[in-house]
Amino acid sequence: MTAITPLAELREKIDALDAQMLDLLNQRAKCAQEVARTKMAQGEQGTFYRPDRESLVLRRIQELNQGPLPDETAIRFFREIMSACLALEKPLEVAFLGPEGTFTQQAAFKHFGHAVKTVPVATINEIFNAVETQLCPFGVVPVENSTEGVISHTLDRLLVSPLKICGEVEIRVHQNLLSLAENLADITTVYSHQQSLAQCRQWLDKHLPHAQRAAVNSNAEAARLAAANKGVAAIAGIAAAEVYQLPVIEKNIEDIANNTTRFIIVGQQISTSTGKDKTSLVVSTGNKPGALHRMLEPFATFGVDMVNIESRPSHQGLWDYVFFIDIQGHANDNAVAQALISLRDKVNMLKILGSYPKAVF
Repeated sequence: MTAITPLAELREKIDALDAQMLDLLNQRAKCAQEVARTKMAQGEQGTFYRPDRESLVLRRIQELNQGPLPDETAIRFFREIMSACLALEKPLEVAFLGPEGTFTQQAAFKHFGHAVKTVPVATINEIFNAVETQLCPFGVVPVENSTEGVISHTLDRLLVSPLKICGEVEIRVHQNLLSLAENLADITTVYSHQQSLAQCRQWLDKHLPHAQRAAVNSNAEAARLAAANKGVAAIAGIAAAEVYQLPVIEKNIEDIANNTTRFIIVGQQISTSTGKDKTSLVVSTGNKPGALHRMLEPFATFGVDMVNIESRPSHQGLWDYVFFIDIQGHANDNAVAQALISLRDKVNMLKILGSYPKAVF
């Protein structure tokens, strides 16, 4: 029978380990500061954040982890360490769809860690503007939802923006009904982002058929409105409930259980290949017989896996469309590079929106 270690001895061991970890964390922080000084001495300016480097570090942590901590927990812990160390080098500002408490802000913290300064703006278009004018080096925008599909405003802005996609992050979305009202019968209006209203359509039809539904720019804005009016409710996340001190009337009201939103990181930085990347493209073929087949053929020829394709009006002519395509691999990878060379000869327009590391959890 295994002897039980005395509690006092275990606590003493934990205290010693905590002291060791604190010392190591500060040693790492000093190394990060030295990295910043070296980069500045070499003439490097702007942000020191490198999404490709961070992805490689986190995947290495995943490979080294032997438990009992789950991989996701270990990665989250190290992401926060990297975020805090980066803030010592140079604080990073990230534009997100505000106000405080949105899923977009949650995505920013998940990707960059909590040591970044999140800058709220009112619309997706303003996020792009903030990064294009270098007010912020990076922005976080929603691009698709597993229930409701693509975010058209984001795709339309990617079509014309000079920015690159630098990364991606996925958030499991739980929608909640927030209100100062004491019961559902007292709610006259439900505010939320149009995507969230759509994700909760069946629940609203069943439980609040009498209430008007009004779309606003963000779920956090809906929570702000609900906090100012007892007869108003908002559909939003728990973070918004905490920020605006709103009671949660009903939890998890989304119609589909595994409701997930994918966000992309936009910036002016080009990521190098990590071995586990995606490349996003936008392609125009023109309205010609067989054009779609010719567009897809190079991916099959060079063995490139296409993971997503969406069509959007080009705004250049009636019934003229462009195709947004996500493929596995980096644009500099041999097979992808050959496929893109072949594709360019078969289409009217090809724009590489970015090659970037795949989301790590």
